[in-house]
Amino acid sequence: MKEQIGIERLTGLIAFARAGSLGSYTAAARSLSISPSAISKSIQRLERQLGVSLFSRTTRSLTLTNEGRDLHERALKLLRDADEIEQAAKAAVSEPTGTVRIAASFPIGLHVIAPLLPRFRTLHPKVSIDLKLSDHRVDLIEEGIDIAVRIGDLPDSRLLSRKLAPHRLSCYTSPVYLAAAGVPARPDDLQAHETVNLRYQSTGQLFRWPFRVGDREIEIVPPSAIIVDASEAVISTVAAGAGIGMATSFMAAPWVRRGELVPVLTDFSVERHNITAVWPESRRTNPAVRAFLTILTEAS
Repeated sequence: MKEQIGIERLTGLIAFARAGSLGSYTAAARSLSISPSAISKSIQRLERQLGVSLFSRTTRSLTLTNEGRDLHERALKLLRDADEIEQAAKAAVSEPTGTVRIAASFPIGLHVIAPLLPRFRTLHPKVSIDLKLSDHRVDLIEEGIDIAVRIGDLPDSRLLSRKLAPHRLSCYTSPVYLAAAGVPARPDDLQAHETVNLRYQSTGQLFRWPFRVGDREIEIVPPSAIIVDASEAVISTVAAGAGIGMATSFMAAPWVRRGELVPVLTDFSVERHNITAVWPESRRTNPAVRAFLTILTEAS
């Protein structure tokens, strides 16, 4: 008779799989809500049980050994199978319950998702929300995320997806600046105006402003005296009277409603259809995930 796998070994496999994916004991501990020392002890115990070294450790890095790389994908498959068992059990419950873990960038999280949460909780009081905001793209499967809302291309074919409503990219400025500097009539007029631009944190490149001119789309990088690396800072700086900036319609809408921003060059705005909700195949039948996707789609 084969020896039955023990709880300690399962714990070690979970710790090993998460540490191997995230590259550190600290990150693995944070994702599992336990201490880094508990992760270390579990993995050391697993190494003794298996008789192999799974990681090469230095004070600065943690890398998988050759044996560790071979076993890591097997450990991940074990966790995916366990996750699918959990999701299947949840699907058998008609009423949505449990926690929905959502990942999004800061602008989408603040302006698209957060405003939906009170209504969602009213409709589904037995569901808790864990919202993770970061401009770094996360791996849904490895980090246990149920739904992500992403803007841009979707290279990950392992995920199911649903397009959300389109948005517009437009120029905005404050009423104070507009009264002092006048209204630009065409994108070329931006050369004579103060502008605020965005530098991407991931690449260091400046945002190229797109405009629809007739039947074609052009891009301009205005000579901005103020450059920031967060889209929220573009909005705040422009609203304070610094000049003209470009933003998405869903970000600018609250400022426009309050009268703190006004759109300009609206005849040249471009429409984008690149906001997408994505979720793992294993979450397809999860009632809480389906419920959140429904409210997200309806709101958009």
